[in-house]
Amino acid sequence: MTDLPIKDIGGKMISGEGLQTNSLKNEPGTSFDSVINDALGKVSQVQKDVETAVNELATGGDITDAVLAIEKADMSFQLMVEIRNKLISTYEEVMKMQV
Repeated sequence: MTDLPIKDIGGKMISGEGLQTNSLKNEPGTSFDSVINDALGKVSQVQKDVETAVNELATGGDITDAVLAIEKADMSFQLMVEIRNKLISTYEEVMKMQV
C-alpha cells in the first residue's frame, strides 16, 4: 500500500505526466468501430453458413452438420445480443454521470 499512494497517482493523472498515448489509435483496423463491424460480419457469415447447411440438408445432406451450424449461429447471435446489452448498459451509466 505504501508503494503507490493515491495522491501521487491522482497528481500524475491531473498533470498529464505518466499518461501514455494510445498506440493503437493510429493503426488501421483497430478502432472500436472496425472491431464491432468485424464481429457483426462474422455473425452474418455464420448465419449464411446455416443457410447453406440447411439447403444441403434439404437435398440429402448430413443432419449433424446442419444442427451444428444452427447451434453455432444461435450461440454467436446470443453473444452479440449480450454484448449489445452490455454496451447499452454502459452507455446509460455514462450518461448518468455528473460532469
